[in-house]
Amino acid sequence: MPEPLPLANHSVDAELRQRARQVIPGGLWGHLNAARLPEGYPQYFASAEGCRLRDVDGREFIDFMCSWGPVVLGHHHPAVEAAAQEQAARGDCMNGPAPVLVELAELLVEMIPHADWCQLAKNGTDATTTCVTVARAATGRRKVLVARGSYHGAVPWCSPSVAGVTAEDRAHLLTFEYNDPASLDAAVAEAAGDFAAVIVTPFRHDFGREQELATTAFARHLREVCDTTGAALILDDVRAGFRLHLGGSWETLGVRPDLAAYSKAIANGHPLAAVTGRERFREAATQVYSTGSFWCGAVPMAAAIATLRELRRIDGPARMRALGERLREGLDHLARRHGLAIRQTGPAQMPLMTFADDPEWRKGDAFCAGALRHGAYFHPRHNMFLSCAHGEVDIDQALEAADAGFRSVSALI
Repeated sequence: MPEPLPLANHSVDAELRQRARQVIPGGLWGHLNAARLPEGYPQYFASAEGCRLRDVDGREFIDFMCSWGPVVLGHHHPAVEAAAQEQAARGDCMNGPAPVLVELAELLVEMIPHADWCQLAKNGTDATTTCVTVARAATGRRKVLVARGSYHGAVPWCSPSVAGVTAEDRAHLLTFEYNDPASLDAAVAEAAGDFAAVIVTPFRHDFGREQELATTAFARHLREVCDTTGAALILDDVRAGFRLHLGGSWETLGVRPDLAAYSKAIANGHPLAAVTGRERFREAATQVYSTGSFWCGAVPMAAAIATLRELRRIDGPARMRALGERLREGLDHLARRHGLAIRQTGPAQMPLMTFADDPEWRKGDAFCAGALRHGAYFHPRHNMFLSCAHGEVDIDQALEAADAGFRSVSALI
């Protein structure tokens, strides 16, 4: 069992939080606010390398959040950073794109079977919003179907927040239950002849609830409904893209979308997003106005080319799956040894572990706080992320930290 990291009083971290509160609303925004995590979690970090993080107070952790998904090869991957630096020496934000724009688009169209074309952007929300807009332009319809509780970005049309969002912002959204074909059919009927698109995540990964893999029957039913009605099937692959399958997360189900949104892991931490689409939607994509001041930045595109080539070379999804399964088996073994009931859901590359009979997350928080003190950065409510930088030694060390986390849970009972 490793020695626990010093709790200290997080002097540097505490000072930065205090300073931030004076100049940033709430100190920080959204899911990145560590105040929502168990006691002891750092807010500010000094460095990262591979699958390791070091906070501003000098504590080191094995990272199972990977910057909430963008880091897929490991922090500061040498091939990616070399490509980024080489492009930066030539130019980044210029009056127009560099040649890497075309090179990356060609690579994405080559890798992703459904893709006949590609557009690039910066954030996952850019990509999902573009998909919905292109679908409406192509069909001349308005209604978009979304799974109840699903997250597709942080803008009014799909934001989980109600503050500042009007009913008009969501006037043309209809909801259905994930993995429920009958519920989907009811929403399609409600849309009547105004059904433009359905947007769906590859698996259910709503915050604070167990994950749920898509069934083949559900995915195929979605495809059939869209084929019959002429609506667009949009796969929101922002979170899972390039971790489950390099050709799209539903390739293993034999279902391909009309449009797909990517971001997170596409450039190993460099800011980039992509929309891919079938030929039918190419003309509509030329009619939709979508742009951004930094969308033609060349450095992230060079990083993306290096990232995707490396993932293909090493079969990154298979590597992450194997390591995730090692973690999952180890957590199961430890939980049984401590007499604790846990549930592990979602794909092994993007795991979530929850405790039975834990409605207020007391067990989950105690586990994560205990593991953190022994050097593993887990999350109690959000799906976690494996990267290709994790190795068997890292997983085994993390399981030692998890053992301390389970002991913390046992102390509550």
